[in-house]
Amino acid sequence: AWLIAGVATVASVLGGIAGYAIGFYLFDTFGAAIVEFYGYGHAFETFQGWYGEWGLWIVFAAGITPLPYKVFTIASGVAALDPMIFILGSVASRGIRFYAVAGLLYWIGEPIRLFVEKHLQWVATAFAVILVGGFVVIRFAA
Repeated sequence: AWLIAGVATVASVLGGIAGYAIGFYLFDTFGAAIVEFYGYGHAFETFQGWYGEWGLWIVFAAGITPLPYKVFTIASGVAALDPMIFILGSVASRGIRFYAVAGLLYWIGEPIRLFVEKHLQWVATAFAVILVGGFVVIRFAA
């Protein structure tokens, strides 16, 4: 279980880096023209601002929830999120996701498999919402 979790984490992060590169290098080729054509230049600036302020948490949340991680990897490249922040967020979130499953299977065994297959996505989503929400509350309450 631990070996598979490690391989899955490394492969997922490498795939994430490829997605980041797609967003970073191909956006200027045709993505910027599409954004401007549809009149979303201002919205895109807002999007980049969110990534500038919350990028680590956006990547982290996408990495442990049912949100499509690959979409966020490309968006991170488009927004030119600091690559080290992107990689750290990806390693942490994908590692938590895969090692949590491995740990549950290792310690509890077969009975947890059905629970994991049925409910882990929602548990992970709730965890991410609580985590990110807590940081937002701290940020604005302080």
